[in-house]
Amino acid sequence: MLNMRYRNQTNPWPGFVDLFSNLVIILIFLLIVFVFLWTTTSVFNKSTGARVVAQLKETNAAQAEQINKMTMDEEEAKRLLILARNELETLEKNNIALTNELTEMDLSIEDLITAYENKVNDLQSQGIEMQSVVESLTEQLNQATLDKEQANALEQERAAVQEQLEIQNMELAQQLEKLQAALDAAEERSRAQEVEYVEMSTRLNKALADKVAELNDMAQYQSAFYKAIKNAMGNRTTLQPDGDRFIVSSDILFSSGAYNLTSAGKNQLRIIANVIKDMEEKIPTDINWIIRVDGHTDNKPVIAGTRGYRNNTQLSLLRATAVVEELAKNGVSRRRLLPTGFGDTSPVSLGSTPSDLQQNRRIELQLTNR
Repeated sequence: MLNMRYRNQTNPWPGFVDLFSNLVIILIFLLIVFVFLWTTTSVFNKSTGARVVAQLKETNAAQAEQINKMTMDEEEAKRLLILARNELETLEKNNIALTNELTEMDLSIEDLITAYENKVNDLQSQGIEMQSVVESLTEQLNQATLDKEQANALEQERAAVQEQLEIQNMELAQQLEKLQAALDAAEERSRAQEVEYVEMSTRLNKALADKVAELNDMAQYQSAFYKAIKNAMGNRTTLQPDGDRFIVSSDILFSSGAYNLTSAGKNQLRIIANVIKDMEEKIPTDINWIIRVDGHTDNKPVIAGTRGYRNNTQLSLLRATAVVEELAKNGVSRRRLLPTGFGDTSPVSLGSTPSDLQQNRRIELQLTNR
């Protein structure tokens, strides 16, 4: 049995250590005797006495140093031997403990082998499990590395977005500053425009009030003017009132297609000129008034090749100008007369009968402000 073999085994190390120590001591003693004999022989040699003495001194010093060294080596050897002895004693104690343990367990070699194999199997199973754990941890580590790379990419992207956001915030702040400056300038302009608007509104209201007053005065003189013309013309049907104006038929003033006044037309205009001259004396000088002379025609086309005008608009203006010239010739101030020509664009009758066409050929006289 294995436990019996361990129980009967002896330890040879302590005896070996003692033997080695005794051998070292004997060797040192023999060396000292040899040196002493050799030294004594050399001293009594007369021819080499002095030199030998010197050499002996050096040799003694070297030997003393060597002896010291050997002593130190012996001490070190003893220390190592003591350590080895202690280690052997420890091993012996461990062997005794192991022997006791095996004795207590009373196991056979086969049982130890079986236990060892079971232990190996357990360790292999644990190794397989540990391998699985290592593979799982490796996979997790790879995933963590991938996640870290993704996190780094996301961090870089976030940093880029943050930087872009900061740039946009700076640009927005600059735009806000510009907008604020523009708003301040606009408010300043608005205040200035408001002051200007108030001033303009005040002036406009005054001008409107003056114009209303002037129109009221003008309406008063218009009534007097139309009444005076009506009284001067009597019952002549060639002059008809129409609201704020008088209408004179062109057929009395001009021949068909002509713009030279007839004798009857000149007579009527002389009467009207006298009324206008009388009104010039009655209307105050601060009222800026005029007599508008508007010429109108029918819608018959101008005959091709007609000399002096090319269309009805030119004909109407020529007729209005002829009336103005005749009134000025009869003493009316030229600055109070304004000729205009409308051609066939403002008919009073939309029909096409001779009576309708005759109504549209006309000269209108209107007292108005300039």
